[in-house]
Amino acid sequence: MHERQYVITFGCPDRRGIVSRISSFLAEIGGWIVEAAYHTDPDTGWFFTRQAVRADSVPFDVDELRARFAGVARSLGSETDWDVADTGERPRVVILVSKEGHCLYDLLGRVASGELDADVRAVIGNHDVLADITRAHGIPFHHVPFTGDGTAAFAEIAKLVDEHDPHAVVLARFMRILPPELCAAWAGRAVNIHHSFLPSFVGARPYHQAYTRGVKLVGATCHYVTADLDAGPIIEQDVIRVDHRDAVSDMVRKGRDIEKVTLARGLRWHLENRVLVHGDRTVVF
Repeated sequence: MHERQYVITFGCPDRRGIVSRISSFLAEIGGWIVEAAYHTDPDTGWFFTRQAVRADSVPFDVDELRARFAGVARSLGSETDWDVADTGERPRVVILVSKEGHCLYDLLGRVASGELDADVRAVIGNHDVLADITRAHGIPFHHVPFTGDGTAAFAEIAKLVDEHDPHAVVLARFMRILPPELCAAWAGRAVNIHHSFLPSFVGARPYHQAYTRGVKLVGATCHYVTADLDAGPIIEQDVIRVDHRDAVSDMVRKGRDIEKVTLARGLRWHLENRVLVHGDRTVVF
């Protein structure tokens, strides 16, 4: 069992004294820092940090810590680009699926084994083929079929998702494009896995495109969802080697393997508050 921590993530315009200001604040309240990371982007002049503090070293609760840290953030020129998370609160997750189950199987297995600390509140599918495996894990499955332009279906999905107020909405090979209003509502929380090493081979039949080009690597990209299709800030990417002996089916199989690992890794980092977004890019501590 990991010790309970308060995790501060923070970004502001870079200048002298930021680390000193944050460290002094934590020292003054008795905060015991167990992990600290820093980065400055020279192109944007933006400073990033993630600080993990033992919860039992702070003499008040997380709400009071947030209230007090807000003053520090303001003094450093940042009103909104910060967060204080409590690892004692198990992160809530809702998963969206279609027919392909490899990413869902993998995530449910990691949660069931305790490898991924997440409270999967529901799985929602526009097909019902993954209902049995979901319910076998004791998790509710909601089938929301799509008709027409999908407006009614997305309204129902939004209702089902939002009632859980999830820390992450995971598109685990969900083969529908989120409308802009949901991209905005779930900004920084909707995590997608894309079956290629973006920006290569975007669109339909990516492995057939890769096979035709004779590529030697296929990959996967885990990213946040934005209104720009498959162009959101990238959390994690990985590749696996293929060669001339591989048929398209072999490339699909290998690609699914790397999709599972990349999504699980990216989701873990998101749930551990290790991903800081700034514009179209991320810093992952």
